[in-house]
Amino acid sequence: MKSAIKPEEAAEMIPDGSVLLIGGFMGVGSPHRLIDAIVARGVKDLTLVGNDLCRPGQGMGKIVDAKLASHAIVSHIGLNPEAQRQMIAGEMQIELVPQGTLVERIRAAGVGLGGVLTPTGVGTLVEEGKQVIEIDGRKFLLEKPIRGDFALIDARQCDYVGNLEYTLTAHNFNPVMALAADTVIAEPHHIMPVGVISPDAVKTPGVLVDHILERAH
Repeated sequence: MKSAIKPEEAAEMIPDGSVLLIGGFMGVGSPHRLIDAIVARGVKDLTLVGNDLCRPGQGMGKIVDAKLASHAIVSHIGLNPEAQRQMIAGEMQIELVPQGTLVERIRAAGVGLGGVLTPTGVGTLVEEGKQVIEIDGRKFLLEKPIRGDFALIDARQCDYVGNLEYTLTAHNFNPVMALAADTVIAEPHHIMPVGVISPDAVKTPGVLVDHILERAH
């Protein structure tokens, strides 16, 4: 059984220089209370891994605004002019990864694979610096796994074992990220008694979850 913790307690666990896997899509299905606690604590030199850097003042965009990230691995920054400015100014290194490739690299880390072979990006800027492998006359890029020190997960509900159920956009990235980090911190909207959540609804089993946030008051 797990005890629910405060967002501030979760943020205290995260040291400077950590790699954070943060779920969601354009801030929807993201762990907003955890993000706010990280910004309030001022954790520095973070590497952010997620679909996107959202917008200024929203989701991971808050971490960008506070200049707490030195590196980001994402598929999209087009709606965040501050992230673009920091990249151009050399204040933050941004690795842009095709969306499908990004989620497969995270999944590869979670299931213990040595990497992913994909034709996406062959013959483009994406290929630069990467190993090209030819199979049956077709070229593939070897994309290495991405693993996090922490995965910050948004869930519709959980129980005190840590079993997680997702809804709507939270299905984007959150479940796969829960596989691929040393420490998994879940931010549920509701905490239910053990046995209430149907086993068929559980997408992340509690054995993968280290900490759960207390419900927002």
